[in-house]
Amino acid sequence: MTDIRFHDLADGRRIAFRHLEGEGPTLVFLPGYMSDMDGGKATALFEWASGEGRACLLLDYSGCGRSNGDFADGTLSRWREEVIALIDAHVSGKVVLVGSSMGGWLMLLCGLELGERLAGMIGIAAAPDFTEWGYTIAQKRVMAGGETVFEDNPYGPEPTPTHPGFFADGQAQLLLSGEIAIDAPVRLLHGQRDEDVPWDTSMRLASALRSDNVQLALVKDGDHRLSREQDIALLLRTASGLLAELAQ
Repeated sequence: MTDIRFHDLADGRRIAFRHLEGEGPTLVFLPGYMSDMDGGKATALFEWASGEGRACLLLDYSGCGRSNGDFADGTLSRWREEVIALIDAHVSGKVVLVGSSMGGWLMLLCGLELGERLAGMIGIAAAPDFTEWGYTIAQKRVMAGGETVFEDNPYGPEPTPTHPGFFADGQAQLLLSGEIAIDAPVRLLHGQRDEDVPWDTSMRLASALRSDNVQLALVKDGDHRLSREQDIALLLRTASGLLAELAQ
């Protein structure tokens, strides 16, 4: 792996990233909630890009991985600012955003801001609007009242927190109720045994996107993470195919 570097924002945030120079567009991987650039999908994409001579950017949001900050301060708006800052500072040309779970929601928000710099997107169990559909009415009331909700974490020993700031910001960033003004090609991957993000979320997303060049691949025995060897192979085939299409 390429050495970790840091990008400093004016307010003191120090964002850890890895950047691989190569043939563009640059693949930019956006991790899921409480995840980082050391995850299996991010690592596999970066190593594949290295072998293919492709440009790739990985990063840790503030409060995650090697970046400084408190996770409780994290919001979609804050993390979008960090992603756009890294792209502006370190990437020339167009980008293909690759978003996993919550990163799939962030992918859409960043894509809208990037405008013509957005060459394409790949969503992996994309979870737009999960503050709206992912919690009970009682949980929403708790967070709207300024308290944190904790849920069982199937991926680790500590419960997963959703802080009121993240919830409020998410509710202000809902996308699925109207047209999403993105015209770039989009590829969506989703496991039908996903117990965290219902797979019909990707169907709703495909319908909401303004682009006509949208393809959805459903993995019948796939779970939320889609990190098995065959799932990673599907991701890399998808990335390769999209980049080949963009080069035509």
